Amino acid sequence: MYPKIVSLLPAATEIVCALGLENNLVGRSHECDFPPSVKQLPACSNANLPDNLSSGEIDVKVKELLADALSIYTVDREVIKSLAPDVVITQAQCEVCAVSLKEVEQALENCLDKSVRIISLQPNVLNDIFNDIKTIADSLNVKQAGELLLEELQERTDIIRHKLKFVENKPTIACIEWLEPLMISGNWVPEMVALAGGIAILTEPGKHSTYTTWEQIVSADPDIVIVMPCGFPIARTLNEMAILLQQPGFSDLKAVTNNGLYIADGNQYFNRPGPRIVDSIEILAEIINPKQFIFGYEGQGWIQFSL
Repeated sequence: MYPKIVSLLPAATEIVCALGLENNLVGRSHECDFPPSVKQLPACSNANLPDNLSSGEIDVKVKELLADALSIYTVDREVIKSLAPDVVITQAQCEVCAVSLKEVEQALENCLDKSVRIISLQPNVLNDIFNDIKTIADSLNVKQAGELLLEELQERTDIIRHKLKFVENKPTIACIEWLEPLMISGNWVPEMVALAGGIAILTEPGKHSTYTTWEQIVSADPDIVIVMPCGFPIARTLNEMAILLQQPGFSDLKAVTNNGLYIADGNQYFNRPGPRIVDSIEILAEIINPKQFIFGYEGQGWIQFSL
């Protein structure tokens, strides 16, 4: 008999479902929305941020909450108590992105009349994501399902690697994680860019996303700019593109003059360290090497932005 699971992390929810254990999910975070069927489950958390804030307003509000030692998220103890889970999955990677391990431990303290296993994920590089899939599979006693899933993900990655084996032209790529203030994507994204045939600039694999200046981007003058704000779907990013358009020298960037400006869905793909991280690599491959790859994500996972 498999355990009752509460997942407080969208990526973990996707992992659990990909392992064939969706029926064991009894609760989710307020952000878990894939596969769409999980949205019928009760939400066990909520964000202490108003809806529809701009990226600049979100940044200010988050910094205010953290400065006052307040949490960005609230775990609903009563909902979790009513669900009586055997396993709760959370993360210790970023307290801004999702409910943290500390918050879960505090919420579960003296909450249930039985012991609850907490699985905490902390991916920093691409291999950590695959290891997290293995950890969850092993912990939930579906080791074989985990092995099959990882084999499939590895095969898809190997296809890209093989097709680009002899491609020498590697364009420079600026992946923008946040618009106001400007941030460049870190952690696993530089590795993904490399797998897709590019060179990520102003960042390092395994390091958290870093603040940057517009002057640094202009100085680097990347061949391709991909805007993928954390938590933003394409439509929401489109509403904020004016932040970039008004920057001095924007229209003179190599990426702009050569039609190398793109928007990707940072909410559903790049910022979810689960099975769809390979979808994200495929998206990058389509953008960076369109002659070699057509996976079918254009229009849904990414768009080309024209002035």
